[in-house]
Amino acid sequence: MNINTIYSYFLACNSVCTDTRKIKENDMFFALKGANFNGNKFAEQAILNGAKYAVIDEKEYQNKNTILVEDVLTTLQELGTHHRKKLNIPIIALTGSNGKTTTKELINSVLSKKYRTTATQGNYNNHIGVPLTLLSLTDQTEIGVVEMGANHLNEIKFLCNISLPDYGLITNFGKAHLEGFGGIKGVIKGKSEIYDHLIAYNKTVFINTDDALQVKQINDYSNQITYGSGKNNDCIVKFKEANPFVILHFKKEIIKSKLIGDYNFSNVAVAIAIGDHFKIDVKDIKDAIENYLPVNNRSEIFTKGTNTIILDAYNANPTSMKAALDNLAQLTHQTKIAILGDMFELGIDTAKEHQSIADYASELNLNDVYFVGENFASVSTHHKQFESFEDFESSFSKLKINHASILIKGSRGMQMERILDFLR
Repeated sequence: MNINTIYSYFLACNSVCTDTRKIKENDMFFALKGANFNGNKFAEQAILNGAKYAVIDEKEYQNKNTILVEDVLTTLQELGTHHRKKLNIPIIALTGSNGKTTTKELINSVLSKKYRTTATQGNYNNHIGVPLTLLSLTDQTEIGVVEMGANHLNEIKFLCNISLPDYGLITNFGKAHLEGFGGIKGVIKGKSEIYDHLIAYNKTVFINTDDALQVKQINDYSNQITYGSGKNNDCIVKFKEANPFVILHFKKEIIKSKLIGDYNFSNVAVAIAIGDHFKIDVKDIKDAIENYLPVNNRSEIFTKGTNTIILDAYNANPTSMKAALDNLAQLTHQTKIAILGDMFELGIDTAKEHQSIADYASELNLNDVYFVGENFASVSTHHKQFESFEDFESSFSKLKINHASILIKGSRGMQMERILDFLR
């Protein structure tokens, strides 16, 4: 069945879905396969739950409400691209090692002041999430914002070929997914695939000129919009402070964000630059930034008793871990405590990078540092180490901590937010 025919079926549906538990009336269900599941087996259930059609790739599950294709995932991706071409609206794509989801939300908040936008939900930023985002665009959408994640070379290239962005940016290059990329050089090459795509199609690149690595990767490409603190930028955004919240200056306005850490400055700055390019009033940009609240364990800050909690436990890598420690050390509170969980996907660099963080933490003016996990348990340090979260909980839950700033950070698999359950 050709893509035009499948598209006609798609237009007769309200939305697309890959999970029978979340089916809504008149959805189009895509029967995806995984290592431990076969969506074809649930096609009939999806239709019983209200789906108008189910896209399958195994003939034995075919009935009058199914659409049989050669490969469901490939069809999902091709349909996403087809729909994106039909709508022909501006697509802004972003990738990077840290801060992608926060930056995407900031961009969407700013653009929503003037335009009807559709953005990636949560962190659905892979080979399935990107086409789902494209298929969530409607004829009412004026701008799409697409987040792209990757842990191997050629993934960003693949996602760009699906989404065909008109604008793009990289938040930063950091020590994330070193195992898959084969080291920091691989990270830079892999993330820069978004630049390669945009340059090949003469599309627009947003460049943070405060980041020498970004400038080096883009070279002298003419179709770029520069932002940062330098006076020669197309969009000049000045950093003022981060104690703990990022405050910056833009066009005679002081903008006070609710994001902690100077590492979030560039995330806010690019959202401002994009808003400025799309001619959003500076007052509206300011309002969008100041009213954005981080959620889902990403740079959240709140009080618990007499303590200030900095919950940045959605994920971690050496670059983001170091930045979070820097931010904690710069705070003016009298007692500063870091609780750090293992970092994953570092491959052969695992031991070295965990030791590096332990050494770095020891150099800062922190009152206490707690290391949690098998990797941190193996480093050489004078700070407290716990091989498992359960060991840490048994010891830490007995302590009485008051009037402290407490950083909680670790990779997603560590689920460091569990600390909140027993933190007094």
